[in-house]
Amino acid sequence: MQVEVCANSLQSAINAEKAGADRIELCMELGVGGVTPSYGLLKSVKEQVSIPVHVLVRPRSGDFTYSDSEFQIMRRNIKLCVDLGFDGVVSGILTENFEIDVARTAILIEDSKGINFTFHRAFDWVEDAKKALLQLEELKVDYILTSGQQKTAVLGVVFLRELKNIAKHCVIMPGGGINADNAKVFIEKSFMYVHLSGVEIKRREIFSTKISMYSASFLKDNIIMETSFKAIKAMVSSVK
Repeated sequence: MQVEVCANSLQSAINAEKAGADRIELCMELGVGGVTPSYGLLKSVKEQVSIPVHVLVRPRSGDFTYSDSEFQIMRRNIKLCVDLGFDGVVSGILTENFEIDVARTAILIEDSKGINFTFHRAFDWVEDAKKALLQLEELKVDYILTSGQQKTAVLGVVFLRELKNIAKHCVIMPGGGINADNAKVFIEKSFMYVHLSGVEIKRREIFSTKISMYSASFLKDNIIMETSFKAIKAMVSSVK
């Protein structure tokens, strides 16, 4: 079985490689499900990590339905990953009614031609997973990362196995709550890959914060933060 580690920093990627991981999914901001890593992180990982790296291409947190401008940003980031020589990208787009956005996902796959394409856990939001699987197979997606549409992959293992049996070409890669204690569940079901972050919490004890910079109210799947034209116009009018 191959182990893919979702690494959120250069040190995380280095730790994963040293520990024997087979592949890395590189991202930033695990707390919101991951977003596209910065150029500096991409370059640093490319220079210092030798195992295969797939890069998350997700322009923001929140849902997986993107505007035209966000879509163009995704395309540019995929081109960057191809140009930098990464082994794959991890991405995907849904429609507003929770189906695969086949047309735009197909464009992303074409943009990534020559490297691997993983459709990420947006798959766990689709209304008809079996239909979505067949659509992604037609698009020639290499991997589908999914928890089996459950909170954890262990809870979704029966459905994951069902999807695995349906899939003819793409690899179903369980992810979500997987660790060394429950990995045997996926070994017994003959999965080729498992995906985990394997993070540990490291608290900073050298200082205490007077004011929190953490805004819990923003961390919701149905929220997108966007600068308000009205608010800025009012501010500019009040000070100019």
